[in-house]
Amino acid sequence: MLRSLAGGELTIGDLAAPLRMSFAGASKHVKALERAGLVRRTVQGRQHFCRLDAERLAEADQWLRFYEHFWTDRLDALERELRKPESKTRTRKKR
Repeated sequence: MLRSLAGGELTIGDLAAPLRMSFAGASKHVKALERAGLVRRTVQGRQHFCRLDAERLAEADQWLRFYEHFWTDRLDALERELRKPESKTRTRKKR
């Protein structure tokens, strides 16, 4: 839904159609996105129009970038450990 909304404002029906969701199911998803501050909805008559709130996504991106180096270092260390030959990474059982 967020990717669809990146192209511009859409109705809940427009959001539901490619996902083969019911209107009620799509509306529940939109409500969750609204609570997260990622989507804003306006109602005009019976139509519910949704648009992306990019500011919240930018905040999330900034937060993720702050921690990216931490996780990259940890994942690189894990990869190095997993690439070691099996005999070096496992301790031998005593008989």
